Amino acid sequence: MNITKLTATELSAAIREGKATAVEAAEIMLARIEQQEQIFNCYVTVDSEGALRQAKEVQAKIEAGELTGPLAGVPMAVKDNMCTAGLLTTCSSKILGNFVPTYTAEAVLQLKKAGAVILGKTNMDEFAMGSTTETSAYGVTRNPWNTEHVPGGSSGGSAAAVAAGECFCALGSDTGGSIRQPASYCGVTGMKPTYGTVSRYGLIAYGSSLDQIGPLGRDVMDCAAVLEAIASHDTKDSTSLERRDTDFTSALTEDVRGMRIGIPNDYFGDGLDAEVREAVLKAAKELETKGAIVEHFDLSLVEYAIPAYYTIAAAEASSNLERFDGIKYGYRTQDYAGLHNMYKKSRSEGFGEEVKRRIMLGSFVLSSGYYDAYYLKALRVKALIKKAFDEAFAKYDVILGPVAPTTAPKLGASLSDPIKMYLGDIYTIAVNLAGLPGISLPCGKDKNGLPIGLQLIGDCFQEKKLIQTAYTYEKIRGAFRLDEESMKAEETVQNCSGSSQASGSHHMEREEQCHE
Repeated sequence: MNITKLTATELSAAIREGKATAVEAAEIMLARIEQQEQIFNCYVTVDSEGALRQAKEVQAKIEAGELTGPLAGVPMAVKDNMCTAGLLTTCSSKILGNFVPTYTAEAVLQLKKAGAVILGKTNMDEFAMGSTTETSAYGVTRNPWNTEHVPGGSSGGSAAAVAAGECFCALGSDTGGSIRQPASYCGVTGMKPTYGTVSRYGLIAYGSSLDQIGPLGRDVMDCAAVLEAIASHDTKDSTSLERRDTDFTSALTEDVRGMRIGIPNDYFGDGLDAEVREAVLKAAKELETKGAIVEHFDLSLVEYAIPAYYTIAAAEASSNLERFDGIKYGYRTQDYAGLHNMYKKSRSEGFGEEVKRRIMLGSFVLSSGYYDAYYLKALRVKALIKKAFDEAFAKYDVILGPVAPTTAPKLGASLSDPIKMYLGDIYTIAVNLAGLPGISLPCGKDKNGLPIGLQLIGDCFQEKKLIQTAYTYEKIRGAFRLDEESMKAEETVQNCSGSSQASGSHHMEREEQCHE
């Protein structure tokens, strides 16, 4: 049995039936990581020793009948902004380059409780600030579909690892589209749940009112199974919700008859690539043939979502990131004169350009004289955006549109123009402002063979409608995976040209650090 071709739930079933073992699955994934990481750079830290130890423990529990769930024995990865006790957690930043937490994020604990085996921590945009995974202090991650292109961000390492077959599922975090957009660029499925569904305890904060942990997987069923495992009420997180409808796998039914699907005209204006438009509208037509009622409508305030989002997110970031000062943990400058100089130099040397830009913007909009003009106004716009969605969901069960205006851009194309990078989030950020659930899944490819993502948005607590609609579309579409031959050809080109970045060299070094 070639387990690399299985989905997470298929692999778990095979392990429970005795056709494979958790140890075998972990060993195969670790071998793939070792073989491919010089090319893709999906991971910041690979915990080989810990993963094999976990796999042996999980296998024993499966054989004893203690673990029977759909994730038992599945090798998974975790974005490097979620704390893991005894394992390096860097947020892909120099300032946390030596940080080993003493506790584990609640979502990761829930995964382990379900029997998942954690392989390591994935690369990301520094402190989740970026849309390309190019702002990482540990080198760029490359898109497995075409290594000259970005994987998206900020959960680009998680999305690329799933696409490249370096794990079966992964956790990401979504502040303004950071799960859905990389899922779109890498041709995998990614889901952002309703705000408060998954505990943020142990997630290193970027924008506390926007951040939400969610799954990335090979298909809708994998994402539903992971979300079901990690959704829980947590008294350690004051924003955590107590929900009784988290049996998300029960929504995996192929039925959209009578489902009302709204398509916002605002999402199909100038700036949307023609191939993306065509693929997304084709997906809507296919759902219509299965009995869904599809209508176009106007969703107001879309043009205000980006300025409102970046004002609020930067303001919260400037507050959240002031704790990284070189005193209690993390990087401290070697040469300083006095306490304030040490603060300044540690932060100047430890943070990257994009993080500094957002801290400065956030400090500005919160400053005296500008607070009312910018921050309070952005909060009012946020409330109006939520109201616009409420009105839309009074008519529709699901809103359908693109995830991003284009397919994955080339490396370096977005980073040179931050405003252009920010505009790439136009279809995802309103979901975070309103606290709504959203899912991204592939719906085609462009002329260059790069994946196109379809986004489905639901009302608060309506993840099941999203899963049902996405699962139905997935059955119409059929399998969507990067085939092994394409990836091997890509590897050969990279190895022969010598053009791959030497950004994988830190992995073993970091693994040694975390076991010291």
